Amino acid sequence: MNAESKIAVLIADDQALFRNGVRTLLESEPDFSVVGETGAKEDVLDLVGKTEPDIVLLDWAMAGSENLKLLHEFKAAGRRGRVIILTTVEDRTAYAQAVRLGTSGIVSKKTPTDLLLKSIRRVHAGEVWLDRMTTAEVMRAFICARENPAKRDQHERKPGELSRREREIAGLIAQGFRNKELADKLFISEQTVKNHLHNIFDKLGVSDRLELALYVIHHGMHEAA
Repeated sequence: MNAESKIAVLIADDQALFRNGVRTLLESEPDFSVVGETGAKEDVLDLVGKTEPDIVLLDWAMAGSENLKLLHEFKAAGRRGRVIILTTVEDRTAYAQAVRLGTSGIVSKKTPTDLLLKSIRRVHAGEVWLDRMTTAEVMRAFICARENPAKRDQHERKPGELSRREREIAGLIAQGFRNKELADKLFISEQTVKNHLHNIFDKLGVSDRLELALYVIHHGMHEAA
């Protein structure tokens, strides 16, 4: 596998021993390339600009109270890389804000190495990687932010209200498929995909693809797809 086809990863963690362990793990896999690492939050954005990683593994404890500010700056800079937060604590309220700022995954540092590798590959493919409790917290934060009782009621609807094709499309959205990819896979036009998405959004009371992906994960619809 050539360097261009590998998943480029930047490791940002203030524990040198942990960084070394993750780097060794990733470098033992044929589809990963560690393009940079840092133990200082001040260097993260600069390194992202220089190395253009596909994935940024960001230690939640490293930035401390500056976490959300760092994520906001990352999003504002328009970087293409996807952020996966590595953490040892549970702060689902803060994680909800992190996801709103573009974080694609939250992984415990206690996670087995095979699941860490799987999470990176899935996020790189366009999926969102969260446990169900965190997903539920994120969804609640989205709903409260809108402060719309009608939408809140819609979120309580069961996924069974979707047609079989709508459930299929919703599951594929959670897997990171874009409209053209969906159209090609399902042998339908992009406009038909858009029409289905409009109906799905309306039925489930979600406003965008991220909320739809979170809904799918929360209800286990991606597992049945």
